[in-house]
Amino acid sequence: MTEGSGGSAWYCLRTQTKREHIAAAALRELEGVEVLCPRLRYRKTTRRGKIWWVEPLFPGYLLARFELEGQERAVSYANGVSQILRFGGEPPTIPERFVEDLRAELAKSSEDGEMIVVQVSVAPGDEVELADGPLRGMTGRVFEVCPAKDRVRIFIEFLGQEQPVDVDLFSLLLPKRPIGGNTRLFGES
Repeated sequence: MTEGSGGSAWYCLRTQTKREHIAAAALRELEGVEVLCPRLRYRKTTRRGKIWWVEPLFPGYLLARFELEGQERAVSYANGVSQILRFGGEPPTIPERFVEDLRAELAKSSEDGEMIVVQVSVAPGDEVELADGPLRGMTGRVFEVCPAKDRVRIFIEFLGQEQPVDVDLFSLLLPKRPIGGNTRLFGES
């Protein structure tokens, strides 16, 4: 079953480990192949300091639109591609609606249409742990957030009392929040 014009459809491709960007670049050089390889970009605190980290949204996979009958071999042997994903011997197509919804989400937070920039968010009342600095390992409760300065005021228990401490937002291990509320999955209305 194929969708789209000229018999082309979206398929999921398995890539070689940590080579999604290489596979995407190689596939873009093939005529008649459209590629979607979304990535996440976020700031992370490491021992070297704050750095920007980029990783694929779907590690080990990417989406490509092509005509299966005419381009299967070229796509399968492109640099960085491991295989076309198959179930029961047949490659399933990815619904056009899913790709459109994914692209719409990517366009909201991306200049190039494939990068989602993840912003760190904490709210007053969140329980956090300090991951860096002399108070590393201590836990506290967020009291105030100053996003313009990437600073957070937290209360930590010190010498039997809660003390306010201003810390760098990126020196915190943030709480894990359950998915729910206003979270919407791609394709849902």
